[in-house]
Amino acid sequence: MSKWGNIFFREGEDFRAGAVFVVDKPLHWTSFDVVNKVRICLRKGYGKIKVGHAGTLDPLASGVVIVCVGKETKKIEEYMGQEKEYVAEITFGHTTPSYDLETSFDKEFPYEQVDRACLERAVQQFIGEIEQFPPSYSAVRVDGVRAYEMKSRKVMVREIEILKAEFPIVELRIVCSKGTYIRSLAHDLGKVCGSGSHLSALRRTRVGDFRVEDGFKMDEIIGVLQETL
Repeated sequence: MSKWGNIFFREGEDFRAGAVFVVDKPLHWTSFDVVNKVRICLRKGYGKIKVGHAGTLDPLASGVVIVCVGKETKKIEEYMGQEKEYVAEITFGHTTPSYDLETSFDKEFPYEQVDRACLERAVQQFIGEIEQFPPSYSAVRVDGVRAYEMKSRKVMVREIEILKAEFPIVELRIVCSKGTYIRSLAHDLGKVCGSGSHLSALRRTRVGDFRVEDGFKMDEIIGVLQETL
């Protein structure tokens, strides 16, 4: 693929022939919001054109969303299957039904017994092939299915690095396979440490070879497309 700025083209600089945008999704935007904004910008030069994203990122998370345009939308499944990297902030002391800040605290736990050594031992239990359940929170949907209707799934966590341990807050870099529930990992980590915890912030820093530092901010991509088309 050729590269024009942070847009990767299948052929020349023709969006219909296929292009990929690496977008640094801002907080509170849905992945559909990103796709819709790109689609609106492209209408000026191309009219109706296919646009889709290769993997949902929750509104409370930021970072890499791959946007496929034109014929490149046929490769969405391939991009979705690539390895992911996240930086996750996990806070001890409280749990929530959704395992993140989508819902309010439901239980409080002591965390004074959790230290760096305990954390280092605990994260080792989540490296390799692990079995995960989504949050039981009834409002959570995954691919249109309520989470409590879903069975566990096996995922691969290749690497976990402790970036910060300033309790009750820790920050982890996690390299994992498609389908890994980072908020479930955050919840389960609290249990392993004899406490409770939730995912308090999340940033996706890489999908396959696409890195967040190569991504467009939304105002940048809007500006580039408006000036070009």
